[in-house]
Amino acid sequence: MEEPNLSFIKEIAGDDISFQNSILDILRKEFPTEVEDYNRNFSEKKYEEASKDVHKIKHKVSLLALNKGLEIATEYENQLLERNIELHTSFIEILNKIHVYLYDN
Repeated sequence: MEEPNLSFIKEIAGDDISFQNSILDILRKEFPTEVEDYNRNFSEKKYEEASKDVHKIKHKVSLLALNKGLEIATEYENQLLERNIELHTSFIEILNKIHVYLYDN
């Protein structure tokens, strides 16, 4: 599976390292709360709310150039509205990769 990277952020930020770092700071700040919201709503079987959480998170997936992950998140977002949780494990794998990238590097 693909790994998170800064290629898209560098593309939009150009050589502006300060701007790149500010995007990463925002990602690091927002990501844990959004994952916590998703996990809570999923565990409480509030799938419509969980779908909204996936929608928020998928923007971070996109910023970290996870193209396949974005496809999975988009499909999962829609499936949750139908109470289909088939892609939950795949989505969790994406979240784990992002967490490692943002906090363990």
